Amino acid sequence: MVTPSTKEPNPQVHRLRKYVLQLQCFVCITLCLAIWRFNCCSEMRRFRPPSPKPVFPNNTNKSSAITVFDMGISDEEWERLQKALDRPGPKEIPPLILSTSPVHSTFSIVGLKESYEVGENISVIIKARDHTNNLKTYGGDFFKAKLFNSKLKASVYGEVVDHNNGTYSVTLLLPWSGQANVFIRLEHSSEVVQILKKYRETSFPRSHYYGHFEGPGPNKTRIEEVVQCNLKWGAEGSWIKGDCCCEYKDIKTGTVWQCETPKTLSCDNLVQHSSGVLENPLNAFEMQFFAKKLTNVHITGDTQIINVLPNTADIGTTERCRSGLTTPVPAGFYLKNVWKSFVCNTQLFNSAQMANCLKNKIVYMMGDSTTRQWFEYLERKVPGIQRMNLHTRHLGGPLMAVELKNNIIIHWRPHGVPLRFYKVLITDLHYIGNDIDNIAGGSHVVVVFTIFAHRVFHPLTFYVHEVAKIRQSVVALLRRAPETTVIIKSGNTAGLKNIFQSDWYALQLNTVMQEMFRDIAGVIYLDVWQMTSCHYLTENIHPAPVIIANEVSMLLSYICPA
Repeated sequence: MVTPSTKEPNPQVHRLRKYVLQLQCFVCITLCLAIWRFNCCSEMRRFRPPSPKPVFPNNTNKSSAITVFDMGISDEEWERLQKALDRPGPKEIPPLILSTSPVHSTFSIVGLKESYEVGENISVIIKARDHTNNLKTYGGDFFKAKLFNSKLKASVYGEVVDHNNGTYSVTLLLPWSGQANVFIRLEHSSEVVQILKKYRETSFPRSHYYGHFEGPGPNKTRIEEVVQCNLKWGAEGSWIKGDCCCEYKDIKTGTVWQCETPKTLSCDNLVQHSSGVLENPLNAFEMQFFAKKLTNVHITGDTQIINVLPNTADIGTTERCRSGLTTPVPAGFYLKNVWKSFVCNTQLFNSAQMANCLKNKIVYMMGDSTTRQWFEYLERKVPGIQRMNLHTRHLGGPLMAVELKNNIIIHWRPHGVPLRFYKVLITDLHYIGNDIDNIAGGSHVVVVFTIFAHRVFHPLTFYVHEVAKIRQSVVALLRRAPETTVIIKSGNTAGLKNIFQSDWYALQLNTVMQEMFRDIAGVIYLDVWQMTSCHYLTENIHPAPVIIANEVSMLLSYICPA
């Protein structure tokens, strides 16, 4: 019997076989990668992400610089946004006595006549003066202008044009017959605007938030720990303190939320979110510019009553409400508390007409408490509609109302953090873009969103990032379901005029939203800024019921155009 040989193979032959095998594996992997890049990445080649040019906001060092890549836009779009947002002003903040004074600043009506006709314009010149009664030599003041008649409950907005030399001009339309008065107010001096700019991009957290952690304790008890939370934005974040940190990154949007690490519970035990304290960043020198007597104060000027005679010519519009329309100045006017739009042919809806308009519709409302006001208005006015018990808090939502006869479903949900709400489940706070990604769309679907009031506390660059993500989701929705109605509700004026909630901040965000969506076909931008700015009632972050009624009429006019 012959025994098989057990001689060891030649070591050189063994190494050669090993090298050949490695070479074959390398060639195979290289070919697979080449095929994958050719077949799977052709779409990616069409889009080149913007090169990461640093953006250095005020009071931010280079280590935490935000790039256009972080914001998700191109260099060209960022330059366009900066140009749209740019406002003149002092290079350095002067002493208070040299800042704009509402007492010494004045306005005058140019070439005032004994009477006018409906449809004519008047011109107003504003001259800004400092506290020594000297004319200002630079612009940047935040004035607001309107024409009004208290008895007629009539008013119209006027846009203030800055001539960068201390003078401003306003053109005011005369849209009703009867009498009218000019009203000009200085909301913020140009010096305050520069301070607002400074803190708009600083890492100083003007708004704080709380994270509520809950979990099992000893002897079948429950433990609750409350810690501070905030947005993380930029290389170093906008807020870092304490035992840092539990981080919650949204995969789709890339937004990172940070909470201090609880002492006992784990990061997985975050259950609820709520607003925290506001922290004033102003130093003593800066604070004096925000004094109440200097903020949102009307200035003196021509007190003559303007007499307006009737005109047979119609100054309204018959344009059908649709996407693609621009917002003129003025966008409309109030007469007897009813808004007459110059954008498109708005209608007044009674309860039955509201139900008919929303028949077989699913309406998704997203955002803040101002869209919740719309939800609540429809809930009160649409016959037979009933709110479903979703076992959520009334103010925090989410909310849902159903009318079975006409097959109407209306949803409302708050947007994701940062959010200054009372306690709400963290799982109920969704980023708007993510929710839009989960909507199939169709001719029966209406998507309404707003995102302004809770973003004035945070850097503008973060807002740009968030709008870019929402825009991406809206474009995808309209691509898969172009019949979907998509409506953006603009921000409105607010009651507070301070470092936290200035209308100047909100107007900047409005500009960003309009600019970033201006070329997106199929999107309706419903501008309510003028509707809240010129109304005779005191401005409030939550507009009065009469204003909400007019806003909802605009909304329904777009959903069911005449």
